[in-house]
Amino acid sequence: MTPLRGLSDQLHFESADSYSLECDAPGVPTDGTNLVTRAVRAFEQQADVKVSYKIRLEKAIPHGAGLGGGSSDAAATLLGLNALYDEPIEFDKLSKIGASLGSDVPFFFFDEACWCRGRGTDVEAAGIEWNEQVVLFKPGFPVSTEQAYKRWKYSREHADIPYGPQEIAGVRMVNDLEKPVFEKHLFLAILKRKLLATEGVAAAMMSGSGSTIFAVLEEGVDGEKLAAEVKDATDPGLWTWCGEAG
Repeated sequence: MTPLRGLSDQLHFESADSYSLECDAPGVPTDGTNLVTRAVRAFEQQADVKVSYKIRLEKAIPHGAGLGGGSSDAAATLLGLNALYDEPIEFDKLSKIGASLGSDVPFFFFDEACWCRGRGTDVEAAGIEWNEQVVLFKPGFPVSTEQAYKRWKYSREHADIPYGPQEIAGVRMVNDLEKPVFEKHLFLAILKRKLLATEGVAAAMMSGSGSTIFAVLEEGVDGEKLAAEVKDATDPGLWTWCGEAG
């Protein structure tokens, strides 16, 4: 897994009489189902404290995009609370708490590309020098990670869509969740195929369980211009972001 530079949510902690959560993004729950609140409750239990902070969540990472927005928010909450309460929990234990919230939460305790093994909770810094320009494309609909995994065993590939590994800068990329997600959401398969056929795109693949498709660009390509052209050709309502991964 590789972090994106410059694309992140923001968490603001303000002292209060009790815990509460606010979010600026419509449709994002602020009840007990939000991973931030679940991280707070897990921290309270393990540190034997009662959290008395109002947390304001400013979303930049789209919800249901397969970009780890909720998981990174949970990791940041655990790290933030641990610092605010004078680090009552050691890093390894904090990572295990994160793993109990989601398989990719421990990855976000690191600020670099990592190898994630097991069910994703065994994380090791990869030491990879990978500074590639990427463009993200997300349609207006989210994808359920739970449903993607449930459909994987019985899903089938579209005959005219490439699913195989792609190699960029010595890194071999493949996403086995494309098969079940593309079967249900054909637009994502068509978008990937369109990107792979676009001049200046070195690789294209779905991120996580979707619904974001990312394109790795060749050196010197204007990412903003390419994003605009792809949007015009596919869906003008696509959310896009250009930046670096590494």
